Amino acid sequence: MSQPSNKPFLTPQFCFNETALRDFLRLSRVAIDDSIVQNLNALITPARAGFDPLSTAERQTRPPNRRPIDPEACQAFKDNVLFQSWQTRSDVLAYCAGVALNPEDPDLIAREAESAKERERVVDERLDPYSGRFFPREARTESLAYLIRNERGVEGIIRARTWGLVQERCGEVGVGWEEALNKWRATQEGSRETDLR
Repeated sequence: MSQPSNKPFLTPQFCFNETALRDFLRLSRVAIDDSIVQNLNALITPARAGFDPLSTAERQTRPPNRRPIDPEACQAFKDNVLFQSWQTRSDVLAYCAGVALNPEDPDLIAREAESAKERERVVDERLDPYSGRFFPREARTESLAYLIRNERGVEGIIRARTWGLVQERCGEVGVGWEEALNKWRATQEGSRETDLR
């Protein structure tokens, strides 16, 4: 069974390194959400009765009913792996969203100086027809905010798909992934408060 991703050391540099941020999210999703069927299959207790040769006597066009997963094993997987992984990704996205909202962009002064220098530059347009155009670079915070918005959308889609499979295999119905995650967060907060006493 997969283990939840370790939370990276969060710094603004980690967030502004879009490759590192995307890689962390991708690897976390691959380990848990993209392989959810395999993770759930790993929870199934092997057959106690042994192999039945009659099961192969007739061709089956549909797979037989899936064996149920032990509810305790399912709950342990959700509590210790699935929700933990989701929370780690949520924490990273929330931190980086805060960095993106910070008005003090470290590149702002350099970008403004570059912008002023580019506007003052005079080049003969007959030699370089594109020199008259000025293309200001997008602020890193704007680029990061756009990336975070996209990744949150992807996260919602992936969690809905994963939760649908978990509900199907673990026999839970009627509880959405947001509600289940919020309940888990509440129990985690309650256990932290108890540990502090």
